[in-house]
Parts: sequence; structure tokens; C-alpha cells
Amino acid sequence: MENTSAVVFPGQGSQSISMADAWARHHVSKEVLDEASSVLGRDLIADCHDESLLGTTAFAQPALLACDVAAFRVLASLGVRFSGAAGHSLGEFAALVAAEVISFSDAMRIVIVRGREMQRAGEERPGTMSALLGVGAEDAAALCDEARGGDVLLVANENSPQQVVISGSVPAIERAEALCTSRKIRAVRLKVAGAFHSPLMDPAVAAIDEELDNVLFHPPKFPVAENVTGELIDDAGELRKQLRRHVISPVRWEKCAQALQAAGIDTFVEAGPGDVLTKLAKRVVPGARAVTVGSPEAAAAFVDPK
Repeated sequence: MENTSAVVFPGQGSQSISMADAWARHHVSKEVLDEASSVLGRDLIADCHDESLLGTTAFAQPALLACDVAAFRVLASLGVRFSGAAGHSLGEFAALVAAEVISFSDAMRIVIVRGREMQRAGEERPGTMSALLGVGAEDAAALCDEARGGDVLLVANENSPQQVVISGSVPAIERAEALCTSRKIRAVRLKVAGAFHSPLMDPAVAAIDEELDNVLFHPPKFPVAENVTGELIDDAGELRKQLRRHVISPVRWEKCAQALQAAGIDTFVEAGPGDVLTKLAKRVVPGARAVTVGSPEAAAAFVDPK
């Protein structure tokens, strides 16, 4: 039977207290968490109980990567095979591990630098983000044009036809939210440490690039829908190239999901904490099957539903 499923990985914002505990119960995923702890130099499972630490970009990103890959490894150990992958922002690194483009330890090292430098950039060039509900990317871009006022303000996440996230300086975000209020558009301020996926993240780029240069990229075992273009990529060099623009470019998630659908994908399996991408898949690809795998038990139920 033809494989028509893709594995998708959530990014920052999906973290939750004690999120590693579920994966510590399974020997395959526990090995992933132990490897992550070794690379981090700290007990990842225990530290996921620290709400303040989990709220930092520097820790949340590698912790999420570890949980994403732990979920994938359990699925793989149960015989699940995929024909495509994608990850939302940080989640793209888990997609690259799943497709065997980079090793898990290399992905951890890159993401440790990524999280640290994004947090630092947010301190050097303060900004924030806001989710706009009920509008698409085109209308949100027009609203940003109105509210920008010479500051940085742009659409950072194109999540679905009715959900986008804007990113920019705090004054510009405040002006955009005021416009939303006047137009009865719901805007939800996100708890983030900076204006991610915007030019305000420029200070983070050089250090991430340097780490990328130290990592060997292999041809993917299956195509990865990457964030910057939203296209399916099966070339290792192109995947590395787009990662260099990752933190300053919008996440084109709607296009990623559509690209997977165009390639014949009809089942989206979200591996990792939360169910954000499961919900988005149902909005972006009507009729698609979307499954959340947030524990070893959920992985087993996916393989053998009863």
C-alpha cells in the first residue's frame, strides 16, 4: 500500500510543564532524552518541570526538539514510515533529523545556539508577536503596512487561511493591535522573547550560520517541506541554504501543508507536545486525516487502533 502520511513537528509555543515525562516512560524515547541531556549538559527531563526555565527561548527550543524527535523515534520503532515531513519553525530541525539530513546530536547543537542567540537578539532589539484570528496573510500584510510607521512589522507566520502571526517592534505591534480592535479582528499577544522571524533577529544569524557550517548535511530520505519557501525540498544543500534565513524569514506553514498535500499526503501525524499542527492541518487541508502523537501510548494507538 502506498505511504501517504507525513510527520510534522511543532515549534516553540507548544512546550508545556513536564512535557518530557511521557517520553521518559519508553526506552526508545528515553534514549533520545538522555542524549539531549548529555549535549545540553543538564537534566532535560527534570528541567522541563521548571516553568520559568521552560519559558526561556534558550531552553525551550532544545527541549522541544528533544521531545519532537523522541516522539518520532517511538513511531519509527513501531514500524511507522513516512513519505514526507515538515516542522513549524524550530520543528523543522526535527523534520531534518527524521529525514536523516542531520544527526540528532548535530541538530541539538545547532538549536542550542539558535535558542541562545534568538533570546539574545530579542534583548538587543526588543520586539514581540501577535496572533491575528480570522484574517489571512494578504489582509494581515496590508494591516502591517498601515501600522508600521517606520518600525519593523510584518507577517511572520502564515499558519492557515484564517490565522497569521505578525512580528515587529513593540510600538508597531501595539498600533496593529489597535487597528484590529477597531476592525473587530481578534489579536492575541504571544508570550515570546522577541520579534521572531523578522529582521529584528538579524543579530542571531551569524552565530547560527557558523554552527550550520560545522554540520554535515545528507540527502533527505524523503522530501521536507521547509518554512522559508513552503516548498518540498529533496536537496541537502538547498535545505542548509534556507536554514540560514530561517530566523529572519516568515514561516509559510500553510504552503508547507499544501505542498505535502500536492505530493499525495492525506495523513498528517503531529509528533511532539501539543496539537497545534493537528488543528492547522484540518483547516489548511480539508478532508485530511490529522493525528496527534504526544505520548508513547498515543503512538501505539496510531499503529494499532482499537
